[in-house]
Amino acid sequence: MKTIFEQGEFNKYSNVDIYASREIIREQNIYSKTTTVFISHKHDDLDDLKGLIGFLEQQYNVKAYIDSRDASMPTITSGKTAQNIKDRIIKCNKFIFLATNGAIESKWCNWELGYGDAQKYKKHIALFPMKPKGAYNFEYKGSEYMQIYPYIAYSDGTEISNGTYIPKGYYICYPDENSITSLENWLKS
Repeated sequence: MKTIFEQGEFNKYSNVDIYASREIIREQNIYSKTTTVFISHKHDDLDDLKGLIGFLEQQYNVKAYIDSRDASMPTITSGKTAQNIKDRIIKCNKFIFLATNGAIESKWCNWELGYGDAQKYKKHIALFPMKPKGAYNFEYKGSEYMQIYPYIAYSDGTEISNGTYIPKGYYICYPDENSITSLENWLKS
């Protein structure tokens, strides 16, 4: 199973309007079938962020929220910025951490991950591990995060679990339970 993606790998999905992802996530109507996802990211990772947003929107019909393009955020980072982010995390159904090496080292991304963990618990939070292009998996700085948080992985259909093949597709892997669920089912739950 592919557990760490490479930066640039999702560029084919990056033809999205990044500004549409800045809208304030409103309280979800109980009849709404659209899943909302808060994507925690390092602002320097814009190309990979666009790829992830496009992938989620095009393949799974979700609505992504990113704070880096939210016009309602204060121009100077402050306590109000943190409160706005907390509100958006709470209002979104899911939390995905675009876990690049830069994001792993970011104090804001780590703060968001910690808050997301407290609000979403393991059922509604996942890492999207992404290493630098051409890097080996051991060079990825988020390996310890993948030991405690669910993460998104890809099966090419050749892996076997409990005597049966895992179908080709994207999955959420739960490291502490040694189990998986399809990304589609996770997004719908």
